[in-house]
Parts: sequence; C-alpha cells; structure tokens
Amino acid sequence: MVLSAEGRAVPPAFEASRGLWHVLHTMSRQEKALARDLSALAIAYYLPLIREVKYYRGRKATVEVPLFAGYIFLRGTLEEAYAADRTGRVAGIIRVVDQEQLEWELVNLHQALSSGESLRRHPFLRKGARVEVKSGPLRGLQGVIEDCSGRNRLILQVEMLGRGISLEIEGSLLEAVG
Repeated sequence: MVLSAEGRAVPPAFEASRGLWHVLHTMSRQEKALARDLSALAIAYYLPLIREVKYYRGRKATVEVPLFAGYIFLRGTLEEAYAADRTGRVAGIIRVVDQEQLEWELVNLHQALSSGESLRRHPFLRKGARVEVKSGPLRGLQGVIEDCSGRNRLILQVEMLGRGISLEIEGSLLEAVG
C-alpha cells in the first residue's frame, strides 16, 4: 500500500504503473465477491465502500455497502479485465475514454471516504421523479419528488384523497420507480 502526500494509505489501484482503468459492471450483488476474486488474482481494483444503516425486519443494522452498486473499478491490462470477466461475476466491461478524468474523480472520492466524514449514497433524483421508499418504517410508500432542499434531504409528495402531504425523508432511503 502506498501513502499519499498527506500520509493516508492509497489503494494499489492508484499506482500509475498498474495500467489503464476499466469499469466492471457486476452481476447483482457481486461487488465484494468480485473484489475477493481480484485480490486472489493479484489484480488491482478499487471498490469504494460506505457504512449505511439498513432495516431488516424492524431491526436496524450498520453495513458496509458499495458506493456504486453494481460497479467496481479495475486498473490493469485488458487481459486482466478479461480475467475478471471469466470469474462469472461480471456482466460487462465498460471502456474508460477519459482515463485522467476517472483517475481524478476516484482520487477525490477516496480522499472523501478516507476523511472519516459521514457520506451517503443517493440515487440521482430530480424534481418530478416518482420514487419508492426502499427501507425503514415507510418502506413501500410511493410518491413524487417535490423539491430537493436542505442537507441531503428530499421532500416527498404523497397524494391522498386529492390532497398532498409532504414529509422529509433521507435520499438514501429512496429508489426511483420505473
């Protein structure tokens, strides 16, 4: 593991000598298993993880989840990307056109994650999007995004009997509905 200028540990995938970045689109819920496989194959990768509160049958648990569900970043040769594909955990390999841009974004992301600050995933939602609450006591509730305001909070509009009610709910609990 390499140390950054600030003395923080930097994953091996950030070493420029490792090759090119490839984005692996994983099979459903296979990110961590693919990361284990890549480690065993000595292939450099970056899987940003965050701690998130989940609700299971009324119980609250803190778990580490991939920041970008369904994706892992591999740095290496095309042959190493194909070796990852042969694990049976990869749905597709996405070519990275702008290597410098992705590198810059991942380094900044790693720095933010290493800071110890509380970061949360949020779906890319905008005003007017239909959403459903995916966990917590309001699980299953559907509505329309009325506004994006405050600190990572969304206002959800639910129409009942021709009237609307609004409530603030964490964006990480919402999921876009087709």
